[in-house]
Parts: sequence; C-alpha cells; structure tokens
Amino acid sequence: MSDSSSPQPQPGRPDQPGGPAGAARHTRPDAGALVLCGARLADGRTVDVRLGGGCIEAVGTTGSLGPYGARIDLAGYLLLPAPAEPHAHCDTALTADCDGPAADSPEDVQRRTTEAALLQLGHGATACRSHVRIGDVQGLRSLEAVLQARRSLRGLADLAAVAVPRVLTGMAGADGLAMLRDAVKMGASVIGGCPDLDPDPAGYAEVVLELAGEHGCPVDLHTDGDDPARLARFAAMAGGLRPGVAIGPCAGMARMPRSVATRAAEQLAAAGVAVICLPQGDCTGLELHGSRVSRPAPVRLLRAAGVRVAAGSGALRDVANPVGRGDPLEAAYLLASLGEATPEAAYETVSTAARATLGLPEVRVEAGFPAELLAVRGERIAGALSLAYSRIVVHRGRVVARTSAVREYCDSAAEVALELPRQSQR
Repeated sequence: MSDSSSPQPQPGRPDQPGGPAGAARHTRPDAGALVLCGARLADGRTVDVRLGGGCIEAVGTTGSLGPYGARIDLAGYLLLPAPAEPHAHCDTALTADCDGPAADSPEDVQRRTTEAALLQLGHGATACRSHVRIGDVQGLRSLEAVLQARRSLRGLADLAAVAVPRVLTGMAGADGLAMLRDAVKMGASVIGGCPDLDPDPAGYAEVVLELAGEHGCPVDLHTDGDDPARLARFAAMAGGLRPGVAIGPCAGMARMPRSVATRAAEQLAAAGVAVICLPQGDCTGLELHGSRVSRPAPVRLLRAAGVRVAAGSGALRDVANPVGRGDPLEAAYLLASLGEATPEAAYETVSTAARATLGLPEVRVEAGFPAELLAVRGERIAGALSLAYSRIVVHRGRVVARTSAVREYCDSAAEVALELPRQSQR
C-alpha cells in the first residue's frame, strides 16, 4: 500500500471561467485564501472548499472556486469537522517512562503540556480541555504552567484548563475551596474535581455547582457513575446550570442493570448533563485503586436516552495508561469496535459532540462555519477510523499539522506475482 507524501499548497492558477457553485460566495476572495481541492465529504460528494478569515468561505464543485489563493490537492482524502479532545491530563502526560516521581517544576509541566497538546493536534484535535490538579504541595503551580502553555499554543490549538481540587467539604475542604476560587481568578475556565474522592460526594458537587454559578463557568467532574442515587441527586442539582455541566468517564453505568442505567441516563438527559466517556479506560483523575475498566460508559444507551455523549482520550502515557495515544480517532474506533456506536456516530462523539461539550461553535463543511477541519486518507468514515495514518489538520483556516504515512513491501516473488503497490518514486 502506498500513501504519497502530504500535499503542499500550490499557487493559484491564472484566471479561468466558472464561478463559485453550491454554497460559494459571489464575492472576490481575499488573496490569502486557502483552497482545499478535490476533497471527499462524508456524504460522498467531491468538492473544493475555500477558507479565509478563519472560516469556510465557500464550498463548490471541483474546479468551481476560481484561481484565488494557495491550493492543496486533497484527492484521496476525506474532509471532516476537526475533532476536539474533551478530557485530557496534559500536565501529567508522557511521564510513564520516568524513573521515580515525575519532575513537577513549572518548566517541566509546561513542557509536558505543550508536547501533549501538540501530539493531540497532530492527530486532529484543534481544541483540548485539560484537567489540572490544584492543592497539595503543588498549590497552583501546575495550573500556572498549563496556562502558560495555553498562551504559547495560541494560533496552533485552543487549550482550556480545568481546576481540579481534591477535597472541598469539612474542615479540610476550606483550603481547597479558597484555592479553587484563586484558580478561577488566575484563568481556569472550567471548574472540575472528583466527588468520588471526597468524604461527602454530594456536598462536593454542591460546592462546585454553586461556585460555577457564581462565576458563570462550565463544570466538568470525574466520577465512575456507579451509584444511581448519587447520579439522580447530581442531576437534580445540576439541572439548568449554564454554560453547561459534564461528567465522566461514568464507566460504572455499564455495570448497572439496564433498567437502572436507563433511568439514570434519562435523569441526566433531562438535566442537560453531558457525559464524557473514555474508551481507553480510566484516567489519573479518578484513582480507583489503579483499576482499569473493561468497557466504557454505555454510549448507545446514553444516546438513546437523549444524553449528549462525547468521547475523550484520557490518559496519555502516564501512570493510568503507559501506552495512551491521545488520538480522538482511536477513541471513536474503540466505540465502534465495541458496538457502542456506528462509525459515523462514533466520530460524532469526538467531533460535533466534543466541541459542543467544550462550548465551541459547531463545525460543518459549509460556508460560514469555522474552518476547523481534518483531512484523512480514505473514502468513508469507517475506513478513516481503521487506517487514518495520513492527516492534515486545519485550525482557524490554516494548516497547522501534517502527518504523512508511507508503506511499501520489500522485494519478493509474491510482490511480483501479485503486483503489490510500491512507494511512489516522486
């Protein structure tokens, strides 16, 4: 199998007849526009897509968008809305190979966070929500380092920080609450935590929801979700909170009797609570005695009940999973392979649903939508999830990452007999 090197932008061709078609605008585009040529869409159409000003300016039939701007030939590529990573732990990523405790200086945390975010960007995730532990001996230093990494990544990827205190109730919780307030003032845009690890899980959730209401922040909590009564109480407390509430990975719901899980899912749906599942397994934030779940949350059941379900990568080569990849397409692949979603619905959990859970604008390959796109080798989503090695990532209208994969077979009698493909000599 041969996969030639990634296409490069080509200068615009001389003026030629033919105007924009389909959703194309009838105005002269900016000279700095970028045209993605010959891309296949998920609905089977082959189109040209013009980008400008961080948005999709026009979508038309092949060759219809005129000569303006640089061009990238996407023949053989499937063009999709870019994924987003809704659940990461970038500050602890890439530490699985450390001898002893991982270095935790601000410089080390910033380096790991930046590298992890770039790895995820290379896979296609143009936005990432990273959970950061606050308190203990680290105080707010890790959060400060993650926020610095966010600033350094501006223009390449969007990084949001979730402040995660350990304890928020009782005498021990006073310091955690004070630090959480400071974290929001510093720039943490989401309030998180793990109620399961607090002596009073319901009290913990109540404190988080109240503080989020005061500051207008989203909420994103870790929970195994194995207690239906606790889920019901949380749904009752969280109902209607804006800008939104998410919980995950909720693998415990897969261990409930189906009728019980269905009822819990309906309560979460009624309250507008999203679920972020982790098909790879648990993450460092949950700390359930180092256990690894065998199945993720019951995605098919949750979606049937009306719950918005996003899928995240979770651990990226850390203590929770030494071989995590941080690849949204792998998360979608796992959901599809486990029978929790069709390939198309699985991809939706890492793209449209993930972006909505993060409060980001919807992306469609249509004029007027944000130019947050992923081009992968293949003709259909199922094939892309299976063998999506070559990728081109577009953020805010410009190419920010490329991955090119080439496979060739060595000389053999079988190769001659079967006329196996060879690597291109170009």
